[in-house]
Amino acid sequence: MHTITLTLDGMNCGSCVGRVERLLGDLPGIADPQVNLAANSARFNYADVEQLAAATRALAKAGYPAQQTTRVLQLQGMSCASCVGRVERALQTVPGVQHAEVNLASQQARVALLDDMDTQPLFTALRHAGYPAQWLDSASPAESGRAEALRNQTLRKEWRWLLLAIVFTLPLTLGMIPALLGHHELMLPPWVQLLLASIVQFIFGARFYRGAWHALRNKTGNMDLLVALGTSAGWALSTWHLLQAGPGEMPALYYEASATIVSFILLGKYLENRAKGQTLEAIRALSALRPDTARRRNANGEEENVALEQVSPGDMLVVRPGERIPVDGVVSEGASHVDESMLTGESLPVSRQPGDAVSAGAMNQDGMLLLETRATGAETRLAQIVRMVENAQTSKAPIQRLVDRVSAIFVPVVILIALLTWALGTVFLGSEQALLNAIAVLVIACPCALGLATPTAIMVGTGVAARHGILIRDALALEQAHGVDTLVFDKTGTLTLGQPQLAEFKLLDDTPQDQALSWALAIQQHAEHPLARAACDYATAREIHSPGASNFRVLAGRGAQGQVDGNGIWLGNARLMADNHIDLSPWLTDAEALAAGGATLSWLATDNPPRAVALLAFTDTLKPNAAAAVASLQAQGIGVQLLSGDSQAAAESVARALGIRQVTGNVLPHEKAQVIQRLRAEGKSVAMVGDGINDAPALAAADVGMAMATGTDVAMHSAGVTLMRGDPLLVPAALSLSRASWHKIRQNLFWAFVYNCIGIPLAAVGLLNPMLAGAMMAASSVCVVSNALLLKRWKPEDA
Repeated sequence: MHTITLTLDGMNCGSCVGRVERLLGDLPGIADPQVNLAANSARFNYADVEQLAAATRALAKAGYPAQQTTRVLQLQGMSCASCVGRVERALQTVPGVQHAEVNLASQQARVALLDDMDTQPLFTALRHAGYPAQWLDSASPAESGRAEALRNQTLRKEWRWLLLAIVFTLPLTLGMIPALLGHHELMLPPWVQLLLASIVQFIFGARFYRGAWHALRNKTGNMDLLVALGTSAGWALSTWHLLQAGPGEMPALYYEASATIVSFILLGKYLENRAKGQTLEAIRALSALRPDTARRRNANGEEENVALEQVSPGDMLVVRPGERIPVDGVVSEGASHVDESMLTGESLPVSRQPGDAVSAGAMNQDGMLLLETRATGAETRLAQIVRMVENAQTSKAPIQRLVDRVSAIFVPVVILIALLTWALGTVFLGSEQALLNAIAVLVIACPCALGLATPTAIMVGTGVAARHGILIRDALALEQAHGVDTLVFDKTGTLTLGQPQLAEFKLLDDTPQDQALSWALAIQQHAEHPLARAACDYATAREIHSPGASNFRVLAGRGAQGQVDGNGIWLGNARLMADNHIDLSPWLTDAEALAAGGATLSWLATDNPPRAVALLAFTDTLKPNAAAAVASLQAQGIGVQLLSGDSQAAAESVARALGIRQVTGNVLPHEKAQVIQRLRAEGKSVAMVGDGINDAPALAAADVGMAMATGTDVAMHSAGVTLMRGDPLLVPAALSLSRASWHKIRQNLFWAFVYNCIGIPLAAVGLLNPMLAGAMMAASSVCVVSNALLLKRWKPEDA
């Protein structure tokens, strides 16, 4: 039996303790459950991994999910797609591992772990499977630097070994070329060939034997097994001929073929790993933006250089021209232009004044800034961007799961084909030619290209997207976005600037204007909606003051209400007025005229007696690129719709200006989600673009949710794609990049499948010799990765 302690969510009273203990006690294989309310923990014994997994599922279903965290492992020793499945199986046998996704291109595993679990068995399982690993903590510049140094060190070692392998292989191949023309006098003596080929085979090719051994020990196959079998067969056949040859007889030797195959594959692996390193450029570029130190101003006004880890929220930091901003903060003194291109994709520097927010990693250009620190380290916007890009690059697209299943049976099928080639060829061609054909089959088969086809394209695509200010949460969002045929926009803050102004405050009865404005201010000063801020600014500019409403309550999609000086006050749309039986009929003509001109209307009403007090007309400005974004989407054949909580007339006014034909106004937040679900039920692939809390349900309901980073965190957490600046042109750009990435995935998979479907039969019938097969095998992976890297040349259509 094993013992584990889980930290649980959802426990709030003594009855929860008994419920959790009874739940665990009823599960088979779970013994001695002990639940601690103070620590929110459950400790119990279990027999095997399946029983622990069943216990965590039962706890989650009962409303007490075990807390878990997601971390990334940097792996070593992965050679092909077959390794992906083996690593995932090894991780999933470790108690406490809830989920694992492995990426061949980055050689990383994203692992969901139960909190407080012992991670040592995880590393033991990976070492036993042949894939030693270490944690990769993206929030730490030191950790990122160590991982980068390890990659560079591994690449340099591969280069040295490749050069040495070529040095020992060249004498064999140079002697073979004249022999093909009938000049055998330049051939090396057989025993010298044996010595050189053995060095290449068993020293420089030792990595293939290690990988093959680990595969066999885990009862699976991989590329290393195929290469080891093929080259060993060639070396063994040559050695057999050498030992059987009589004095002075020149035996038929194939040492040069085995050595050349090893060298070709080492060359291919070096080029492949070098190219794969370029897929991580986005992460490296973002990580490099983090300075290691900051200049802190103490209470005496003196400046001191301190390590970034010593900076805390509230500290005052000085940033001089030409320096990168080390933290997220607010400008306290000074003014400057700040280059945020690496964070938002915006090429032009932006002006920053006192009161403006700045982000870690941005470059201060022409003025000294004094900043008040708001967030440091892993909490900064830059760190969150790095985490999101890393999560996207290590996540697995649905199509990759199919490829992984194919790869799992690929090696056994190839070995079977090679055996059939040898058996049938022995009958029709002779045993020696049959063996050479079988060797070619083993060598040309390449599960690497299959395994790299999807993740390399995803890694490059998400990295390019981040460079242009588009953050893609995971591979699923990238894959789904390519098929979007219907796009639904929210209005305020998405197509408009989201900075409305109160253009008209029209009194509807004899209430004094100052009194009415005071009531409006009392209600709106507690609200977060942009209209509320506009109303407060209007009242403040007229020197109106109010202590604020009591019993304040926001009514989603309608407005707000509260008590002011003993009066019940409502401020919101016509639906809120109808709910409270406020008659608006005398003013509907004026209201309709204002709405037709694009104004957003709110009504102020009181219950003492129940009546409408004032009509508020707000105006907002269209974003500069909104019309161009809609036109670009329509040119791509994507249907565009507008969905707004504003009145139908105001929504239609904006739609007319932008060329949008399908408009729905007066929509509540949950009704937005219902509209999205109805469109999906009609067979449409729907993307939703929004920025507010009220858009979150619709963003989650869409096939692809796109959130403006200028909006709320709730919207961004609900979306699969985050647009780092409020430019509507990023919407067609994101869809265009998704299609480009999807095309690369399809090209890579086509190449990988066709390569194997054509190459293996050609090798089986003897049309490819083993050396040519080895060269083609090495080239296939390099071609797939290089094709994915062509995505780096993608640019938005308007660029």
